[in-house]
Amino acid sequence: MDKYVTGAMIKALREQRGLTQLQLAQALMVSDKTVSKWETGKGYPDITLLEPIAKTFALSVTELLTGKAVANANLSANMLRSHFYVCPVCGNIFHSMGAAQISCHGVTLPPLEAEPEDEAHTLRVEAVEDEYFVSCAHEMTRQHYLSFFAAVSTDRTQLVKLYPEGNAQARFKRNMVKKIYFYCNRDGLFFHKL
Repeated sequence: MDKYVTGAMIKALREQRGLTQLQLAQALMVSDKTVSKWETGKGYPDITLLEPIAKTFALSVTELLTGKAVANANLSANMLRSHFYVCPVCGNIFHSMGAAQISCHGVTLPPLEAEPEDEAHTLRVEAVEDEYFVSCAHEMTRQHYLSFFAAVSTDRTQLVKLYPEGNAQARFKRNMVKKIYFYCNRDGLFFHKL
């Protein structure tokens, strides 16, 4: 861990809430001398106290450790704000509705930046009754393949995992799908707008 809660932060949070050192100590079941040591930089809270400290100050542990408030900008929970993440170690696929901190195998994953489809990565989308049949004439070898298709509408994401040496095709319920994303293991994330 490269950051840890500081005594100055504990003091500032305590004073913002109008608590004395004794009141904070009683809430955390420690002595007021312990709180004083934290605030003067002569000691740090035990890791087992991070959650109770955060709860006392109505913060998340992440906010407590980073010193930054986490604001939820995704209040409408719109799937069109989807972000996709792919682990370079195992190929796991992660999805979030907006910004997230995702890690796999100890690696922090950046959100993939989707690009419009190009000549080498073009989808064929056919409407068949209440579904879209999606296909791509993309190489599907163990070295170069499409990893997934994802159909996104305002209220849902449908994801189909693809495998090397399989077919680059999928079916999705039409349900107001606005974009179809697809991921090439060499060239990244692309999208097809409907």
